[in-house]
Amino acid sequence: MGKGGQQKGFLMAKITLPDLPYAIDALAPHISKETLEFHHGKHHKTYVETLNKLIAGTEFEGKPLEEIVKTSSGKIFNNAAQAWNHDFYWHSLAPKAGGEPDGVLGEAIEKKWGPFDTFKTEFGKVAADTFGSGWVWLVQTPDGGLDPKSTSNAQTPLTTADKPLLTCDVWEHAYCIDYRNKRPDYIGAFWNIVNWKFAAENMAKGAAEESTKVRKAG
Repeated sequence: MGKGGQQKGFLMAKITLPDLPYAIDALAPHISKETLEFHHGKHHKTYVETLNKLIAGTEFEGKPLEEIVKTSSGKIFNNAAQAWNHDFYWHSLAPKAGGEPDGVLGEAIEKKWGPFDTFKTEFGKVAADTFGSGWVWLVQTPDGGLDPKSTSNAQTPLTTADKPLLTCDVWEHAYCIDYRNKRPDYIGAFWNIVNWKFAAENMAKGAAEESTKVRKAG
């Protein structure tokens, strides 16, 4: 994930637009270079630029992006959350990825849904049924289980007890260039570039954090 701000002497850097974690044409043909030019280079960039203008001179100036998301509201939250969500989304994708997850994540999916195709169908249904603009996430719930969850507009699991493992952006600007208004086609293409390694890393990180909490509590 890109860094939202870092210490530089007595000054804090502005929230910056993180680079894509791959070449701008690396997700083609599933997501085109043109889509990434607009989605990352214009939409994501605008959220970051607008956020910096909104937080200038406020209590949020100089704070890390995640902290701003968790503690703000209104326009500041909308732009901060969209900046964070998009960075998370870019990492949820990878060239020459897709397939089925293995290891602990694969076992957890199989435990809840059985065949992987059953999970894909359920996740895809949540994505397709998300009304208007929003996101669909694979999250790990506080009880350790997995769940596909939909959020509207800029809403994000970052403000809940759920741990996001991966996300699929279902705002129309994520797919209109390549798929027009056919969201189900975009969701189908998503499975060819979904980054299971990133999801597994997030799951492992969550487990490590919980283990640290237990040790400290003891």
